[in-house]
Amino acid sequence: MISIEHLSVEFSARPLFSDACFVVNKRDRIALVGKNGAGKSTMLKIIAGQQRPSSGNVAMQRDVSVGYLPQVMVLSDDTTLIAEAEKAFGHIHELEAQVAQLNHEMTERTDYDSPEYMELVEAFTRESERLELMGAQNYRAEIERTLQGLGFERSDFDRPTREFSGGWRMRIELAKLLLARHDVLLLDEPTNHLDIESIRWLEQFLARSSSAVILVSHDRAFINNVTTRTLEISCGQVIDYRVAYDEYVRLRAERRETQLRAYENQQKEMAEIRDFIERFRYKPTKAVQVQSRIKQLEKMVPIEIDEVDNACLHLKFPPCQRSGDFPVVCEEVGKRYGDHTVFSDVNLRIRRGEKVAFVGRNGEGKSTLVKCIMGEIPFSGSLTIGHGVEIGYYAQNQAQMLDESLTVFDTIDRVAKGDIRLKIRDILGAFMFGGEASEKKVKVLSGGERSRLAMISLLLEPMNLLILDEPTNHLDMRTKDVLKEAILAFDGTVILVSHDREFLDGLVTKVYEFGGGKVREHIGGIYDFLRKKDIDTLDALQNLQESSRVAVGHAGTSPSASQEKAAPSEGALSYAEQKEQARQRRKLEQAVKDAERHIEELEEQIADLEAQLATPEGASDTNLFSQYGELKNLLSEAEDKWAEALEALG
Repeated sequence: MISIEHLSVEFSARPLFSDACFVVNKRDRIALVGKNGAGKSTMLKIIAGQQRPSSGNVAMQRDVSVGYLPQVMVLSDDTTLIAEAEKAFGHIHELEAQVAQLNHEMTERTDYDSPEYMELVEAFTRESERLELMGAQNYRAEIERTLQGLGFERSDFDRPTREFSGGWRMRIELAKLLLARHDVLLLDEPTNHLDIESIRWLEQFLARSSSAVILVSHDRAFINNVTTRTLEISCGQVIDYRVAYDEYVRLRAERRETQLRAYENQQKEMAEIRDFIERFRYKPTKAVQVQSRIKQLEKMVPIEIDEVDNACLHLKFPPCQRSGDFPVVCEEVGKRYGDHTVFSDVNLRIRRGEKVAFVGRNGEGKSTLVKCIMGEIPFSGSLTIGHGVEIGYYAQNQAQMLDESLTVFDTIDRVAKGDIRLKIRDILGAFMFGGEASEKKVKVLSGGERSRLAMISLLLEPMNLLILDEPTNHLDMRTKDVLKEAILAFDGTVILVSHDREFLDGLVTKVYEFGGGKVREHIGGIYDFLRKKDIDTLDALQNLQESSRVAVGHAGTSPSASQEKAAPSEGALSYAEQKEQARQRRKLEQAVKDAERHIEELEEQIADLEAQLATPEGASDTNLFSQYGELKNLLSEAEDKWAEALEALG
């Protein structure tokens, strides 16, 4: 559908990437990977037609529609949520207006037997059938399913969009993009503003979608679950690996190792040939052999080795002063907005040196409690900040709060104080803003580069309590690993608000679960918490909470009691029961695969019929319309069965 031909991009005579060539086929699932600033977002903008390359071109088939979700966008605030989502179906509204106009013309005319009137009737019939096939009667239900899948409640539908936070408004744009049914979806960090439940829903939506997908994300689990092909931008080159991300990492390492061995063997062989030539160049008896070696050397094609980007972020939090034994103590803390209770009766004591995680669905109060700790909003109850506590705070929107008119150096120079100003260049170099990069304007930085720049402010003064609210948003995988190592080595206290399981694993020793207006403490790491809740993924939290509330409402028992009764531990199961569970799970997994295969077959048949209906002959063939309608019904049934099998699988 899309062909990228010899694409090159330069900024200030510095090549970002050059001679990039690849093809995007129907139903491709592509992960675009590389370090921050490598050119991933730029590549998406070029494919979307929002930026021109320095050279090369993007060839696209006729009538291919492209939907693009950027990291940052300007959002409109003049409608309600449901009205904004309906903009995705503007083509249906246009067709409805056209059908209404044809109907009006038919009622105005009286020449019922004329050829012109018959043409009008045929046009009205044809366009009415097209309108029905496009789902004009069902698009409202589709809007509701999509909005609820992305975390909105029915009570939100009539709210003005200006009442939603930036993250929720980004979800509105994502919903519009998914509803528009584009042929190609370009998604730049779509999970940054989603909780785990919504991420899982998006994974399932993209798996069922017939659209091709090019995805930029630093959520390793999301990439592995969605994509089957990996494009790497590294050292100015674009390399195509037709495998999923984890396999790509392994293949890339193997490929470079093979290249290194072959290169070393070739260099050794070439050195031996040159040595032979030099030793016997002037001996007449060896003249034939020498000439043969010279020709052999000339014919050898040098083996190239893939360049490796060795630019590395060096991050180390400065030594901090000792704080009191309990930097944060909450006693009966609560927060309400009018009649809405965000949380109540929060009791927690965070010890000096602890690293804890706040987890739960969006809107359950994680960032709200952080703002209470920071003293930014009022609350009920008692919240005590310990003696000698110096707080370093990284907010979710920290990167977006930077002044775009300033350079990287000026941004840090304005907040640095005292002797630390003498070390600004060293600090910028450690964050990969050395040399000319320090003079770049903030407005040209990528999302990841902005996040790195915002994080530098945490290093300007020694802090003994770090509060990091979604610090991994926009950071590439290598930078996330470096940040994790720095937090592990930090000798102060850390509160992490994050939905990234891999980032939290091995980092935190206590988890606070937010949900249902309560905050519950769990001792241990993130996977200890998950095992304790008898779930595999954080998105099952909400289902568990809802089932607990239902059990309380109907049986009058506590959530813990109902859980203990409903879910015996694995150790309590007999071998035969465990074996039966495994057999049932394999059966469900096979049912999901069969349903997915059936959906793909139906989608291919529907695509063939759509191609026929797009021709003048097909548009007048009523049998094709009937077949199309039957296939759409079968597809709907197949998707329902797939959803049931997936839900049973859990």
